[in-house]
Amino acid sequence: MVTVNAVVQVEDLKAAYGDFVLLEHVGFEVRRGEVFAILGGSGCGKSTLLKHLIGLIEPAAGRIRVAGENLEPADPEAYARILQKIGVMYQGGALFGSLTLVENIMLPLEEFTPLPRPARERIAQMKLELVGLSGFAGHRPAEISGGMQKRAAIARAMALDPEILFLDEPSAGLDPITSAELDRTILRLNQNLGMTFVIVSHELASVFAVASRAIMLDARAKGIIAEGNPNDLRDHCDIPEVRAFFQRQPAPDSP
Repeated sequence: MVTVNAVVQVEDLKAAYGDFVLLEHVGFEVRRGEVFAILGGSGCGKSTLLKHLIGLIEPAAGRIRVAGENLEPADPEAYARILQKIGVMYQGGALFGSLTLVENIMLPLEEFTPLPRPARERIAQMKLELVGLSGFAGHRPAEISGGMQKRAAIARAMALDPEILFLDEPSAGLDPITSAELDRTILRLNQNLGMTFVIVSHELASVFAVASRAIMLDARAKGIIAEGNPNDLRDHCDIPEVRAFFQRQPAPDSP
């Protein structure tokens, strides 16, 4: 049954590389205005699932709908419409080192809108203000900290006012204090602007701080083994693999 306010719908997804099946029978929804986390150990398919959700990989089977559109990269016009409804922050930030922060954020506006340069610059400045970087518009990525680079990458992902932001391991490589600052940025954008986030992460402290709902993938099950509020999964789930994950212990029967 499809939820009325679902902005991402995944139905019976199968992810495979040739004959190797990584995920199968995967189904879930992301609701508008929530922070949704994709969890699981290494090799369980988190990054592969994210690549399916943003159209970088086509499913071997099943269907994905994002912001009301069937995600079919083979249809260039439909895919272009979807790209304007989503924003993506990649794990390393993927900012262009030769450009200033404001120039980085202007790139999506240059590609997808007819706005004149002064309007693009003003929008880019506004996005930097939203992530607390209003004083750093003229800086290049190498001139700011790793946490600031992550926030600048979120600002660029927000350039086209997307319906959904996909974040790939946003806290990776950050110290606990900087990670907490990034968590506060995500929560502020979610609470003040109603932005929907889909976050792939293995940083449990950040997941507990920001996510309202999560799914957990498992490599042996090749799919979802648990879904719910992360704190509830940690405290009340009786699935051995889930308990081991949240307690940072080896999975049951692992070598």
